[in-house]
Amino acid sequence: MQSIIEIKHLFYRYEKDTVLEDINLSIPDGSFLAIVGPNGSGKSTLLKLILGLLKQQKGEIYLFNQELSKFKDWQKIGYVSQKANSFNTGFPATVFEVVSSGLTKKIGMFRFFKKEHSQKVMEALEAVGMEKFSRRNIGELSGGQQQRVFIARALVSEPKLLILDEPTVGVDAQNVNSFYQMLGDLNKKRGITLLLVTHDIGTISEKVTHVACLNKHMHFHGNTEEFERFRTEEISDFYGHDVHMLSHQHEHGGVTK
Repeated sequence: MQSIIEIKHLFYRYEKDTVLEDINLSIPDGSFLAIVGPNGSGKSTLLKLILGLLKQQKGEIYLFNQELSKFKDWQKIGYVSQKANSFNTGFPATVFEVVSSGLTKKIGMFRFFKKEHSQKVMEALEAVGMEKFSRRNIGELSGGQQQRVFIARALVSEPKLLILDEPTVGVDAQNVNSFYQMLGDLNKKRGITLLLVTHDIGTISEKVTHVACLNKHMHFHGNTEEFERFRTEEISDFYGHDVHMLSHQHEHGGVTK
């Protein structure tokens, strides 16, 4: 199976502190990978390196079989950052306008917005269960609903890979299940490769196809069946404290509040 992302012997340091050490990671096309680890484990740094937001120091990163330094087709990658969780709720824009801004690079800043573009916006909103909120002001939505809108904004340009950094921050606990159901549908029904970063071990579920445990080193990388055989004691050692293995039971339908 072709790899969407290939990382070989990656190292990264902030001044004297080594954050990532000899990271090797392969993300197959069509997979749903969860990278888990405690706070400060290097997860967000790894994402920034993949996205070219930080400069490589040592090692190799390939995106769609191209070296990162030569990769130009960034429309293939959708990204929802942690900053989306602290969105200014007073921003005067509708849900439709927020999602349509994801087409700016594709159609140009001042180009005429055509009917086909409006259709793409509504399709993206439908994919995250937010089509009924298209005319609502973004500031009127709950944190979970806003997060779905930002995912729709990333989806509207039809990426092959969607990267999400801590996407459930701000999502009510009782609605996390439907949120992961939505992500699982994007992966299975739309064939989008997903890379999910989280510090919460409880996000591991039947919707994830692969798991990577990162804490400066890559302690584990494999499919979910292999991860289930990864002993609880090993996970606790990896986190540095006792961890209860949780699995979200997904619900169908509904909109995250």
